[in-house]
Amino acid sequence: MLDLSWGMTGAITGLFTDHGSEPAAKDGLLPNALTIQLTNILDTKNIYTVFQPIISLSDARVIGYEALSRGPRGSALERPDQLFDTAKKLNKLWDLELLCRIAALDRAKYMPPDKMLFINVDPKIIHDTRFQKGLTRDILDQYHIDPTNIIFEITEKTSIEDYRSFRRILDNYTSQGYKIAIDDTGSGYSGLRMLAETRPQFIKIDMQLVRDIDKDNLKQALIRAFYDFAASTNMKIIAEGIETVSELYTLIDIGIHYGQGYLLQKPMPQFLELRPDIKELIKEKNEQKKKETFYTAVTMPVGEIARADMPYGALTTGAKAIEAFNSNPTMRGIPVVENNKPVGLLMKDKFLSHLATQYGVALYMNRPISLLMDQNPLIVDYNTPLEQVSKLVVARTDDTLYDYILVTRHDHYYGVTTVRRLLEKTTQLEINRAKHSNPLSGLPGNMMIEEKINRMLENQTDFSVLYFDLDNFKPYNDTYGFDNGDKILCLTAQLIRRQLDLLAPGDSFVGHIGGDDFIAITTSDQVEQICQSIMDHFDVRIRSFYHAEDLENEYIIAKNRHGGEERYPIMAISIAVVQNKDRKFTTAGQLAEAAGSVKKLCKLIWHSCYKIVE
Repeated sequence: MLDLSWGMTGAITGLFTDHGSEPAAKDGLLPNALTIQLTNILDTKNIYTVFQPIISLSDARVIGYEALSRGPRGSALERPDQLFDTAKKLNKLWDLELLCRIAALDRAKYMPPDKMLFINVDPKIIHDTRFQKGLTRDILDQYHIDPTNIIFEITEKTSIEDYRSFRRILDNYTSQGYKIAIDDTGSGYSGLRMLAETRPQFIKIDMQLVRDIDKDNLKQALIRAFYDFAASTNMKIIAEGIETVSELYTLIDIGIHYGQGYLLQKPMPQFLELRPDIKELIKEKNEQKKKETFYTAVTMPVGEIARADMPYGALTTGAKAIEAFNSNPTMRGIPVVENNKPVGLLMKDKFLSHLATQYGVALYMNRPISLLMDQNPLIVDYNTPLEQVSKLVVARTDDTLYDYILVTRHDHYYGVTTVRRLLEKTTQLEINRAKHSNPLSGLPGNMMIEEKINRMLENQTDFSVLYFDLDNFKPYNDTYGFDNGDKILCLTAQLIRRQLDLLAPGDSFVGHIGGDDFIAITTSDQVEQICQSIMDHFDVRIRSFYHAEDLENEYIIAKNRHGGEERYPIMAISIAVVQNKDRKFTTAGQLAEAAGSVKKLCKLIWHSCYKIVE
């Protein structure tokens, strides 16, 4: 049995092992033939340039283009890696780079204004005295190109031996207006030292770190570390090689500034703009990201954190499943879908445990995965709140606790999410909310209040703003102490939130401006009922915070701002209501000014009241 077990383990391991690759294809050309081809390219200047746009991931603008050189079409040196490797071996790198740079700058005169041009430069060329003599500047002057729009993109795949002199040379160029980008960060010789020594304006993240980043938590952590580093050093990050929408969305979530890749636009001879469909995706994702400021685990739909993993049919064989897991080692499960509806889930660990049985490989490799899939996975609708999904997750049995969660939209398969992603997003929402909330009441603070009002104005929605102010709060605070004053502020926050939840469920926002000032925003047409209900509850609850003697007198005695004693009635609440039914307001400032005027009218009345101005 021991020998059989060992043999079966080896068989299973073999399924996930590369058994070798095809021998490297031979070029078919002798070195002297390559020499002749390269010499001919340099003599005839037979280089063509293509341009790949670099896109802002926050607003979908093209900020610049990377110039990419190619050898003659159809030749052995068409590919840039073969072209430049040959030039290095023949000690012609300077000549080739100069030719490519001139070709790129010649085409750059047709580049849209105010765009940056990223030009690849080998570190060894930077040291070349011919490069330092200002040839690039002469070319720029010839084509009337501003040096501040030129970025030297330095690859870290070439070793740098003397960082001090290299940095001195770079400082010379940056002083003239040029900018520096470090290419392929995360691969090559010494990425972190390169960043520390050169201090570039741009960091280009290697495409291997971007590939499948939506499925790889380690890569996400690395990119977040780069982002934090860039934020603290005033550098900008460019993510290379974006090829899927899920990769794009993950990078936007992290906060990466710029991106490039085949999904956004392929390298072309023309200076192309971003594809309209991709532009719309970027804008929609950023709008969704803004919404997260107001999301909590109770309000955020699980569909917002789902990723679009490719589904497989129920008749997919075990061999195909192995192939799928092999092609993406970070994938832990396969959603099984028939007629656009999820019918099961095949988790990798359970699948392998079946294959590891005595006859597992023979039984399941050529049979459908429907035999092994979980036919009752957790399936939730796109709009199910994260909190509710979390409760469904923890209600599962121990052996399915960490299985994928399948997400549907309009009853069709939409994607998957993981327990880890669910926990991360829930924690992130709580941290984000705490960061922008009033520490006493827990309600959203001024930044979130202003953002909410601006969004309502942008959407041209009919809504009402309720501005709450406590009358006689300061003398109470001075007499009864700050601890009791804080309790009243918390009571007020809870009372406003509770009444709005009851009378305008899912249709209101409550914020704490500061001190005894609160705000609510609602699209409900029951504003008068809401105001009256809040006043009635406040007037009853507030009396429990006074001593019997003060309640009998209906006032307290406290010092006024001039130091004299004065009678102050039992605390009341004033509600100034401004409605935007005719959409007459265009800014949050205008609304605040109007609410302030209404509040002054309320303060003239010495008991709880509300006033509504349309």
